[in-house]
Amino acid sequence: MRACFYRRTSLGMIRIEEWNERIVKLNFEHEFPEEEECEVIETACLWSAFTQLQEYLAGKRQTFELILHPEGTDFQKAAWQALMEIPYGQTWTYRQQAESIGKPKAVRAIGMANHRNPIPIFIPCHRVIGADGSLTGYGGGLEIKQSLLDLERLTVEKQREAEMAKAAQKGQ
Repeated sequence: MRACFYRRTSLGMIRIEEWNERIVKLNFEHEFPEEEECEVIETACLWSAFTQLQEYLAGKRQTFELILHPEGTDFQKAAWQALMEIPYGQTWTYRQQAESIGKPKAVRAIGMANHRNPIPIFIPCHRVIGADGSLTGYGGGLEIKQSLLDLERLTVEKQREAEMAKAAQKGQ
């Protein structure tokens, strides 16, 4: 039986679902299923995912230590795996993502695969933008996508500033 739970975050209510100690879904409030297909219960796996998500949203975590098990086609899984290769605080275009899986002409298919990403944030489809630098669709909405990109950018900037200050202190 799948397990899931609901929690409030700075992004609003979310729903995380796991199966056999593997994260299989993350839904934003407007995407919650009408009928529950899992047991609403707090498991160690779900609690770990939520805790790590809270750390990420607080700018204290850049990578997740979770077992993810997204369900999809082989092409979708390849697209989602490519998303995992986008460094924290950086963005790729859909074309870059398509090229990374050896399918440079599959830009639209990449967009559809990202749209169907069942585990957003943990599989960071928010890091993919349009060729002109514009924000494009995101299951959580463009406002959430922008806030995630801003969070990562600011966290990276703060790290750089701290490293520069540390280097300056050593040089004195």
